[in-house]
Amino acid sequence: MLTNSNYNPDVLSCLANLSSDEVFTPPQLVNSILDLLPKDIWGDKNARFLDPFCKTGVFLREIAKRLDAGLERQIPDRQKRINHIFKNQLFGIAITELTSLLSRRSVYCSKTANGKYSVCAAFDNPQGNIRFERIEHTWKNGRCAFCGASEANYERGEELETHAYQFIHSENLEEIFKMKFDVIVGNPPYQLSDGGFGRSASPIYQKFVQQAKKLNPRYLTMIIPSRWFAGGKGLNEFRAEMLNDDRIRKIVDFENATEVFSGVDIAGGICYFLWERDSTGHCEVVNMHNGNEAVSVRPLNEFSTFIRHSKAVPIIRKVLAKKEKSMSKQVTSRKPFGLPTNARPTKSGDITLRWNNGEGPYKRKDITIGTEMIDRWKVITSKVSYDHAGQPDKNGMRKVLSIVDILKPGTICT
Repeated sequence: MLTNSNYNPDVLSCLANLSSDEVFTPPQLVNSILDLLPKDIWGDKNARFLDPFCKTGVFLREIAKRLDAGLERQIPDRQKRINHIFKNQLFGIAITELTSLLSRRSVYCSKTANGKYSVCAAFDNPQGNIRFERIEHTWKNGRCAFCGASEANYERGEELETHAYQFIHSENLEEIFKMKFDVIVGNPPYQLSDGGFGRSASPIYQKFVQQAKKLNPRYLTMIIPSRWFAGGKGLNEFRAEMLNDDRIRKIVDFENATEVFSGVDIAGGICYFLWERDSTGHCEVVNMHNGNEAVSVRPLNEFSTFIRHSKAVPIIRKVLAKKEKSMSKQVTSRKPFGLPTNARPTKSGDITLRWNNGEGPYKRKDITIGTEMIDRWKVITSKVSYDHAGQPDKNGMRKVLSIVDILKPGTICT
């Protein structure tokens, strides 16, 4: 086997994730996200950048590299340039005490900003501009008034992290650094256990996006789960807000999260976006799958349902242009005739009941729901879906219909 003795891997690309909801961001992905920002910002010595959920400090580190190159002509002296960048332009809020130490080590090359080996000589305090303050939840009726965390799960002693993230537990955000920011960027925590059955958890990333908008930066870019496309648990209001915000100028969507986070299972995929305070218009939607991309430029709220895949958009436009009766007006939900799964044929009847093991007679007079469909031809499909290998699809991705059948007039189903 050939080896390269000079190979020096980036340590931040080798770290294991804290959990599936606190995911470390690979440096390559960070730079793809930073590429969304305008190039001239790297030559602006007055621009301020905030990562309000530092885990490894990789966003601030990569921003520092870009500013170091971009400001070389304006501040030729390397040490003065570094001091200026780290002291006046880069700011972070760590999500735990551990990640605050890790972030300072990767940004300042020292666990303390004013340490002997720190690359910045401008700090007189150990935290520098990467802050961490232990915050307690504010309990109200068993839930945190800020993040909704379960008191039963997160009321704990000082020896454990509270996961009460400072950025979303502060009523006056500007008091943290007492300044405005041009760019807010990062990868927020995704969810918190909500005290429900098993591993039940509620999304939390949307709270970071909403909080960041309150600071009114020029640019906001974050990487978050794509589940908000469809709304759902705690996300319906956020989904509506995002789809109707024409300041979202670009979304890069990965249907399979493992393409960006190796070994991390995030159902529904992952996306990152660019929000511009002073720019409005249609959004560029980029779908990534197996290294291939499909692009469309469109308003996010063009349809009543957000269309994730760019290739589907022109097809849907053609269909809608015909103004024909849509499937949404012709398809029922489960239990179209009001019968539960365990309903069975009766001894006698004037119609036929189809169930999973066959069919038999049933009395028409006992059907009170969907009566208009009894004497029509119907297509039915099963509730359970499977993947291409015949296994249940746990991620809710690329499902195929497992059973499709036809019910003739006079036939109903469970």
